[in-house]
Amino acid sequence: MKGFGNIMKEAQKLQQQMEALQAEAAKKKVQATAGGGMVTVEANGKQEILSIKIDREVINPEDAQMLEDLVLAACNEALRQSREMVQADMSKLTAGLKIPGLGM
Repeated sequence: MKGFGNIMKEAQKLQQQMEALQAEAAKKKVQATAGGGMVTVEANGKQEILSIKIDREVINPEDAQMLEDLVLAACNEALRQSREMVQADMSKLTAGLKIPGLGM
């Protein structure tokens, strides 16, 4: 079964490449803003929020809901960009082939 051995070697090689991709994704960062730049959120390729910056002008004790909405919007956008970044890197690795269970 020489063919099966080659398949296993290719699978192991793909697994090593995936691990390297995941490690590299953790180092990559994306930034998203909301409210015209009043709230900025930074995330990495592991879909972790790294930082949140809030402009003092948007802090209004009388309207906490607006600030909460801006933070939520910026976080969701940063995470969306992070997923897109990782998917783009993943598609390079798999040549666009969708492989169930290999998503990050």
